[in-house]
Amino acid sequence: MFFRHQMNLEEFLAIHATGKYIKHFQYGCGVVTESGEDRTTIDFDTHGIKKFVTSLMVIEAAEGDPPKRRRTKRVKAVKPAPTLSGKVFVPGAK
Repeated sequence: MFFRHQMNLEEFLAIHATGKYIKHFQYGCGVVTESGEDRTTIDFDTHGIKKFVTSLMVIEAAEGDPPKRRRTKRVKAVKPAPTLSGKVFVPGAK
């Protein structure tokens, strides 16, 4: 595993670059989606999106290419059908 104090700045930035395929000891493999000095966001293959404090996380470069990800399908909201079982307001009726 790589620790920030054991590598030079070029290696550190190369591993944390957006789009890199990495391996985390707890969450497994994933792709870096955002990377900054303070926070890094990684989309893991099996655990989804996680945010880390960049200076505290421990990752290493993963071998191979990230798996192809299917786009999620958007589900349209279904409007409930009107029913007549409730009270109906009729103007002028008692």
